[in-house]
Amino acid sequence: MNENAREAILAAAKSAAQLHGYSGINFRSIADQVGIKNASIYYHFPSKAGLAAAVAERYWQDVQRVLDGIRVANAEPKVCVQLYPSVFRKSLEDGNKLCLSSFMAAEYEDLPEEVSREIKAFVDVNVTWLAQVLADAGVGRAEECERRARAIYSAVAGAQLIARTRADVGLFDDLILSYREAGLIPA
Repeated sequence: MNENAREAILAAAKSAAQLHGYSGINFRSIADQVGIKNASIYYHFPSKAGLAAAVAERYWQDVQRVLDGIRVANAEPKVCVQLYPSVFRKSLEDGNKLCLSSFMAAEYEDLPEEVSREIKAFVDVNVTWLAQVLADAGVGRAEECERRARAIYSAVAGAQLIARTRADVGLFDDLILSYREAGLIPA
C-alpha cells in the first residue's frame, strides 16, 4: 500500500461521513470506491474508529488552514467574519454535504473517544478563530467575543443543516443574511 491509497481512503471516508455521519464509514464501501480489498484498509487504519478519527483530525486541520488563509488575505477583521460562512457553504455546494464535524456531533453519544476528541477540536478551532477575529474587530471584551463566536459558529452550522434538508444553498445564503441583519455577524 502506498500513500496515494491512504489519501484515497481518507477522501472516501470523508465523503461518506459528510453524507452519512460516523455510521456511513463502511470499510467495504470505501474499499469498493478506492478499488482495493476491504482488508487493505487495515494496513493504514487499525479500526473504523481509527479511520474516523484520522478523517476528523484532517478535517479540522484543513479548516484551520482555510481560516488562517482568510485571515492572511484580509486585513480587516470584519471582512474575515463575513467570509466565515463560506467555509460551511462549500460543503453544500459539494453535493449537498454537511460539515463532517456537525454530522458527527449529532452522533456524539455513540462516537468512540478518539473520534469525539477530534470533533471537539473542530469546534475549538472555529470558536477560537472567530473569537480572535471578533476581538481584533473591537466588538467586545474577550469573554463577550468568545460567547458571540460560539453563537456565530452554532448559527452558521444550523443554517447549513436547514439548507441541506431543502437542498437549497440559497436558503443558506438567506439565513446568513438574516444573521448579518440581526447583528450576530458584524457588518
